[in-house]
Amino acid sequence: MCRYITLINFTDKGSSQIKESTARAHAFDDIAAKSGVQVEGQFWTMGSYDGVLILTADSEHKILHLLAELASRGNVRTTTMQAFTDKGFEAILKA
Repeated sequence: MCRYITLINFTDKGSSQIKESTARAHAFDDIAAKSGVQVEGQFWTMGSYDGVLILTADSEHKILHLLAELASRGNVRTTTMQAFTDKGFEAILKA
């Protein structure tokens, strides 16, 4: 299973329509499910980033395709990193 953490910043478009952000998030959940991606968490944050996504799927391509779709809508910019459990990271270190 692949896991990615995505940090989100609203664009000017997203900020101007911030009151719709939760509705957009629920629509994103539906798109993710249809794409074979599980949204483990969606969080709105205060500080350097406006939100955080935690996504898992059996293929990194599914997640990256979904994030490209999200970016194409123009409401957010993303910074994405792959995340590992302790066992997954230990396997990397032993390889």
